[in-house]
Amino acid sequence: MRIISGRFKGKKLLLPKDKNTRPLKDLVKESIFNLLEHSKQINVNLKDSIILDLFSGSGSFGIECLSRGSKYVYFFENYFEAIKVLEKNLLIFKKEKKFQIFKNNCFEYFNSDRKIDKKFDIIFIDPPYKEIKINMLIEKIIYRKILKKDGVLIIHRHKNDKIEITEKINIIDIRTYGISKVYFAN
Repeated sequence: MRIISGRFKGKKLLLPKDKNTRPLKDLVKESIFNLLEHSKQINVNLKDSIILDLFSGSGSFGIECLSRGSKYVYFFENYFEAIKVLEKNLLIFKKEKKFQIFKNNCFEYFNSDRKIDKKFDIIFIDPPYKEIKINMLIEKIIYRKILKKDGVLIIHRHKNDKIEITEKINIIDIRTYGISKVYFAN
């Protein structure tokens, strides 16, 4: 796994040694960023954007955003092994203070009174494929109004996932890459 573009193009990223974390494949990541940059339906400027990366794992998505000029990334991860790898991968940005890691379960966090007082240009949701509470999380995002009006919600699922994404969001596009299905919404 590597950084595809930007200041750190080509830099390899570490992965957890166990199989409890499913990394975002380079092909899927590259396809997501191509759509973000070239779609006429998505009006997000990656440069200077604020990103929320839920279920961050090794941080591949958020790190790609930072490499491409995003202003700030909030990473959410609660699996200890993945957090250790995420922290190592973020060392290239340590002097810039452009990120924060929340070592929390995002379901518990969004169900609590704790808040992130930010509005996000991009919210990336990449839970384990077996996770079934995805709509609960999307509804919390809607309720808290943390996605900017012209922002984009990106949801990564398995292509055979049977969960119907809530109708409370506007699905702009759905793409399938290998075994991945990616929803772009607002």
